[in-house]
Amino acid sequence: MWMRIPSDMTSRLPRFRSHNPAIGDRVVVRRRIEGADVHWTDVIGHVTALDPLVVRPQSVGGMPSTAREIIIPDDQLEVVRILSPRTIRNSDIRAVEVATAKAFPGLSNEWVDGWLLRAGDGITERSNSASPLGPTTGFDPVPLDAIEEFYAAHSLPVRLHIPERIGKPALKVISAEPEAWHLGPEILVMTRELSTLDPFTLPEGLEFRVDEQPDDDWLNMYHFRGHALPPHALELLRTRIDGQMGFGRLVTSLGQTVAITRATITAAESRTFLGYSAVEVAPAYRRRGLGTALGARIQHWGAEMGAAEAYLQVISRNEAGIGLYTKLGFTEHHRHRYAKRTR
Repeated sequence: MWMRIPSDMTSRLPRFRSHNPAIGDRVVVRRRIEGADVHWTDVIGHVTALDPLVVRPQSVGGMPSTAREIIIPDDQLEVVRILSPRTIRNSDIRAVEVATAKAFPGLSNEWVDGWLLRAGDGITERSNSASPLGPTTGFDPVPLDAIEEFYAAHSLPVRLHIPERIGKPALKVISAEPEAWHLGPEILVMTRELSTLDPFTLPEGLEFRVDEQPDDDWLNMYHFRGHALPPHALELLRTRIDGQMGFGRLVTSLGQTVAITRATITAAESRTFLGYSAVEVAPAYRRRGLGTALGARIQHWGAEMGAAEAYLQVISRNEAGIGLYTKLGFTEHHRHRYAKRTR
């Protein structure tokens, strides 16, 4: 979806990255060239200034370059679209989402026309939503009747998982009946390769370990988006997956658990991924770099277990979390969100 500048953001059509462009954003800008044989031309690159808009054309793969900047006067500016920070193929989005789905199965799982339908505890979206993971789901109609029947059978509301680009048919469903859906916040899916990890030493007095199953100390520390989970939901965290789980923690010399994370090793498209989630630091130990320390150490563990890439998810408004994960070497891969049918 193209967006005019300035934009009042009143369009009812759902879209990703609907904020106004900021310095550093990768964008595609359509500008009008008066008197030219071709009346419009597109510039793809990174914003370096806003008034007027200045864009530096991108390098290969959507990366920043040292190319000469292009100034786009207001009277030439037609529309601008904010892009993902780097060039990502649909197959790459699908691979990360398939690996994630394997790490967060439902209690009941069913495939319908390339959509994975998962039903679990009804709390977390990941294990209670329909995901478009098949190779043609980005083009085929959404099998909405079958999805509604599946969730009705499990006494759960219909939730659609909508990764950008490959979830385009689902966005069309929502835009056709916007009053019937609640569209959740954008979630950044961030990734990094594990072949370039820096050497890392834990803070003094702390030990890192990974257990096959969490104990009560681990479970009591975990919260989902700031809220404690009921016992049956916590139990799902330790349920067998199509891959390997590890419950990481940092422990003091006295045996106190002070930071935790859930790690998974799953495969998709002949690629092996480390999934990194459920990060929590004990209140008395926050602002000491333990989140960074645990994140760095669990990446080394993932590499030791054979993972070549890592992914994680963070809500787009969580600037502190995005900053932490950027420091750990992660960059935005793509975005997704969830839509819940309300009637």
